[in-house]
Amino acid sequence: MVESTGVAEEFDRSSPWPLLIALGLALSEFGVFFGGIFVPVGVAGIVLFAGSVVGILVETGYVDSHRRGALIVGGTIVLIGGVLYGFSAVSVQFDLYTRAFTVVVGGLLAVGAALVLGALDATSS
Repeated sequence: MVESTGVAEEFDRSSPWPLLIALGLALSEFGVFFGGIFVPVGVAGIVLFAGSVVGILVETGYVDSHRRGALIVGGTIVLIGGVLYGFSAVSVQFDLYTRAFTVVVGGLLAVGAALVLGALDATSS
């Protein structure tokens, strides 16, 4: 009698990305929510989150290269930060400017990493 677990044979290891996504979200929420001296923590959390999402996208085959995934994820994060910045003029009491700044800088660093990855791919091939 052969028992099947229902798990595909091609996945013989676990992925580290879910843990890193959770850590990135926690750090980014901490930095974005508290602001002030914790802005770098928020930026680092957003970069960790973006890199982990890119890792999942490449590992599962949804994108072909890290560069393309980082451009997509980083661009989306910059767009979200831009929307927050647009609302910062309307809602002064919530200090959305600092939060939007944190999100935009994290997204721009992810886009910058995509450009560096693209340059490294071009020189290695």
